[in-house]
Amino acid sequence: MPDVLLLLPDFALIVCGYLICRYTVLNRPVWDGAEKLVYYLLFPALLFNAIVRNPLNPGTMLQFGGAGIGVVGIGILLAYALGRVPGVDARLHASGAQTAFRFNSYVGLALAERLAGAQGLAWQALLVSLCVPLCNIAAVWPLARQGGHGYLRELSRNPLILSTLAGLIANLAGLKLPELASVTLSRIGAAALPLGLMAVGAGLRFGALREAPRLAAALMAIRHGVLPAVAIGLALVLALPPGQAAVLVSFAALPTASSAYVLATRMGGHGSYVAGLVTVSTLLGMLGLPLALALLAALH
Repeated sequence: MPDVLLLLPDFALIVCGYLICRYTVLNRPVWDGAEKLVYYLLFPALLFNAIVRNPLNPGTMLQFGGAGIGVVGIGILLAYALGRVPGVDARLHASGAQTAFRFNSYVGLALAERLAGAQGLAWQALLVSLCVPLCNIAAVWPLARQGGHGYLRELSRNPLILSTLAGLIANLAGLKLPELASVTLSRIGAAALPLGLMAVGAGLRFGALREAPRLAAALMAIRHGVLPAVAIGLALVLALPPGQAAVLVSFAALPTASSAYVLATRMGGHGSYVAGLVTVSTLLGMLGLPLALALLAALH
């Protein structure tokens, strides 16, 4: 199946969320609660269970995981550098910088399974487990500094960081969950992907991007131009197997995290500006993901 068709079911859920939120009685207040449910319970359960159930191979962690960290690290450096450009609004930059390097794990995990089956899901879970803490630390820092929040306090309460760290510790310690606990977590996590994708659609909006269109364009250029190109280059240089290369490139070309809006709002940032960036990134991801995978296939 062509890569663009692999993406259609997941993006169809995003469209469904948008339509349901805008044109039915299941409007914004319903989705506010759904976003919190996904962010604080369903998605952490999915991350923890996916990491615990897939043994981490040191060789894969070093090469493949290192490539994922490299992609994210370049995004963080470039996003932070934009804050030093003269005329850039500090609050808008602190709020929006995260959209250049964070990624939508809901889309990524769903897509990885379609691209490379259960092994693809395990590879994506590895990238998530390594990069979610890094991305969240980098996202919280400018917001905490701009808003006067306690940096370590914010990190210690982040459910994604807590669940990924717990999963890594349990995995490396060789702990095995009882069957009842594993099945229960699997069923809780299974609800995270469809509901999370629909919540992304429910939150789509453009509005406040008019306040700093050049900053928005630069952030999206990093997210959807630079990072996929870096991933393709790393996949070729490291001679990754086709499945790993496809998962790495799809990871780099993902839309930004929908929870970026939640984080910015909760920490006193410019929530509506971030919501606009998430919307544009989601639309760009629909086009950019298949293009990035097609380019990889042509070069690999």
